[in-house]
Amino acid sequence: MKTRQNQTPYITLPSFIRRVDKTDHLKNLIREQGCELKRIGRSRHWQLQASFEQIEAIIKAIEASTEPSWQWLVTHLSKQHKDLGFDMLLSIAEKKPAITVSELMQRTDCTIAQARKVIDTLEFSD
Repeated sequence: MKTRQNQTPYITLPSFIRRVDKTDHLKNLIREQGCELKRIGRSRHWQLQASFEQIEAIIKAIEASTEPSWQWLVTHLSKQHKDLGFDMLLSIAEKKPAITVSELMQRTDCTIAQARKVIDTLEFSD
């Protein structure tokens, strides 16, 4: 998951249209979550701009669907969760101040060191 300065994180979706069936339904499902999905220039690659919570909602919605070709997107988005930076982890923890280290690790697949650093930053920033 990459982030431009002061913007929502984005994920590149290589060959998005070629990998999934019923693309119009999938695009609508993604946009219903409040995400922005756009094509990168004139290439076959697409870009998804979404927050961590929106990505979780997309994954849950796709898993609830019966379209097997959409599982590629679930796998791709799940891999991106593991690449969360410190700022993204911090913003997730700030939304739930009582979050524990183990809960943060479970929700984001981060390491224990990353989770402790985030929790320490939250606790000692006051």
